[in-house]
Amino acid sequence: MTADSTPALVKQADADTDGPAPAAPPAARGPRARNTKAYLKYVAAKIAGAAVSLFAVLVTSFFLFRLIPSDPVKQMTGGRPVSAEQLDSLRRQFGLDQPMWQQFTSYVGDALTGDFGTSFQYHAPVMDKITEALPATLLLTGTAYVLYSALGIWLGTRTAWRNGSKSDRFHTALALTLYSVPSFWLGLLLIIVFSVGVGPIPGMFPTGGLESGNESGFAYVLDVAHHMVLPVITLVAVGYAQTLLVMRSSLLDEMGSDYLTTARAKGLRDDAVRRRHAVPNAMLPTFTLMFVNLGHVVAGQILVETVFSWPGLGGLFYQGLSVPDLPLVQGLFFVFATAVILANTLADLLYPLLDPRVGR
Repeated sequence: MTADSTPALVKQADADTDGPAPAAPPAARGPRARNTKAYLKYVAAKIAGAAVSLFAVLVTSFFLFRLIPSDPVKQMTGGRPVSAEQLDSLRRQFGLDQPMWQQFTSYVGDALTGDFGTSFQYHAPVMDKITEALPATLLLTGTAYVLYSALGIWLGTRTAWRNGSKSDRFHTALALTLYSVPSFWLGLLLIIVFSVGVGPIPGMFPTGGLESGNESGFAYVLDVAHHMVLPVITLVAVGYAQTLLVMRSSLLDEMGSDYLTTARAKGLRDDAVRRRHAVPNAMLPTFTLMFVNLGHVVAGQILVETVFSWPGLGGLFYQGLSVPDLPLVQGLFFVFATAVILANTLADLLYPLLDPRVGR
């Protein structure tokens, strides 16, 4: 048996040097955990608010269009002589003979399952008509959205950075003018000048519609693009003006900030100061506006589509109002409002990624 010859003091020193065994990492605490919890509460509040707004829209869409002083059944008969028995039969067929509360509960119950009923004038499910017209609206308003967002941000940045210059005064005055012009009036003016022709300017573009109806292949693509020119110009003219004004105002607010002075003092070029520091912070209000406009991409532009006879959701809504086709306009109104509410909610959820102060 061999005795341990290591002195006790050496053992104690070794134990003190080794120290205690490493402890398990503590659970997440502190500012990061608090921020995550606060953000989750922020997300839950925004989603709950969106759900309440959607239900309010559902209720509003039912009662709003019943305030129109018109009888849908008589409008559908086109003024032809119809007996009272036939009118009563049509009302029973479309459920208009039921008490208002029963119509409302049936509408809400069906709408929650995605069923908005059958169109009075088309005799087809409302969702089928919406699905049929949606691609045309997305093509027109989506193209315009990309163009006027990019143009508005670019020109808004340049005009604000050169505040007071001739270029700034020109673009600001032009944007204010276009922003105050009704879109349908601008569309009519473009039709008169570039479709009908005025003086030496010949009619170069179609007065309306999506296509000529006799093209195929690549010629069809060019034909559709030809029909899109005037309505896209109309939407871009109004949309870019709004984006430019918001971007310009936001960037002007940032230009006097101390962090930009510090960036210049470090030797950064003026272009780098604008691109890396000023523009990202100035983008926050523009970011919100872009998501609001993104909701309008689905909602379409009712007046512009009507003026140019564009076969999208906006034109369909106008045709539904003329009857009034209650199931059709109720379904379209709910789709329009839902698109805007969801776009705003998505902007609210993404906003903390741009500004960490939001959602704390």
